[in-house]
Amino acid sequence: MSTQLEDAVQPGPVVVDIAEVSKRFTIRKDNSLKERIVTLGRAGRQHREDFWALRGVTTEVRAGQTIGLIGHNGSGKSTLLKVIGGIIEPSSGSVSRRGRIAALLELGAGFHPDLTGRENVYLNGSVLGLGRDEISERFDDIVAFSGIGDFIDTQVKFYSSGMYVRLAFAVAVHTDPDLLLVDEVLAVGDEAFQRKCLDKIRSFQQEGRTIVLVSHSLGQVAELCDRVILLNQGEVVVDGEPLEAIAAFRDILEDRRVAEVGSDGVPPRQVARVISGEVSVQGRAPGEHLRPGDDIVITSTFEHDEGIDDWVCAIQIDNEHGQVIYGASTIVSGYQLERLEGRRAVDLTIADARFGEGKYFVNVSLMDFAGRHLHDIPQATSFTVRTEGHSRGPVFAEPSFELRPKA
Repeated sequence: MSTQLEDAVQPGPVVVDIAEVSKRFTIRKDNSLKERIVTLGRAGRQHREDFWALRGVTTEVRAGQTIGLIGHNGSGKSTLLKVIGGIIEPSSGSVSRRGRIAALLELGAGFHPDLTGRENVYLNGSVLGLGRDEISERFDDIVAFSGIGDFIDTQVKFYSSGMYVRLAFAVAVHTDPDLLLVDEVLAVGDEAFQRKCLDKIRSFQQEGRTIVLVSHSLGQVAELCDRVILLNQGEVVVDGEPLEAIAAFRDILEDRRVAEVGSDGVPPRQVARVISGEVSVQGRAPGEHLRPGDDIVITSTFEHDEGIDDWVCAIQIDNEHGQVIYGASTIVSGYQLERLEGRRAVDLTIADARFGEGKYFVNVSLMDFAGRHLHDIPQATSFTVRTEGHSRGPVFAEPSFELRPKA
């Protein structure tokens, strides 16, 4: 028995090994043809600039893992995904791969605009390693999944962006890949198709396939991924638990926002501050699990060095997947706060709170009447709710079933 248990928790074999990978792009400053002719042969280097999209990235992808790549725009996510897929070669370092890889990296990548959807299915399938007979066997399933049967014999240059994504995803997932690479392209499809794609990804997970995806939807990343890599300026900042990486990413975004706000002449971070956030429930010890029906009190402490009249206390509660569950603010509630000068505390009481089973994170914001965030503390505090396990989801309500008599 113990041997079986040990085998169950053993990590899968390495399918992608990334060692000290760096990628450099050259950005030209002489954009026009005339400028390039003028600068040709003299001081040309002054008109070029090196941009390092990746710097010394070392990591590995193991079979059966679902890995999320997150980071702000320009952090190197898509570049790393292309390096993993062999679309681009690194400037230094090495990448070794095993198994069949299917990549959904760019809208319509691998499609020829003058060919029909049918012809592109065969073209793209062959690029992904399938023979013509294999593609023919799966063709009907591909078309059915894409939902564009009426347009399969139309040139793809007349397709909408959503139709591109539908067909490209359908081909990729029907090639039986060992490793599926997915960029942000799923955001183009409609809601129903996104659900279909997510269901397919979950079925891949159950089959033990390996998935690496880039997404700006942190809730989606937390829900799907068992490991997350956070990139910042081409370097790996966090490679580990999803919630840890997401929390670090939010800190980076907040630091960037504060720096941008400060450059616009708005009072910098040190003038207005959120000091802390605390959760308490009467009759429960600090840290004790909450129960549905408790009156939750969230105490937020703020500070302003110069004093401000038009200030707002805003609270947002997220679940462990990063999805917003509850939000409230003094301005929406119609509560007028006195002038903030020095340090003040604000209590938000959520009466008869009916949160479902799970852990919740409290984000505290200090804003002005114009809606600008003067300072935030993401995940300032957290609390855990325990129920009797009779239902699931972010909202708790006591379920009761009854079988109706036959008509």
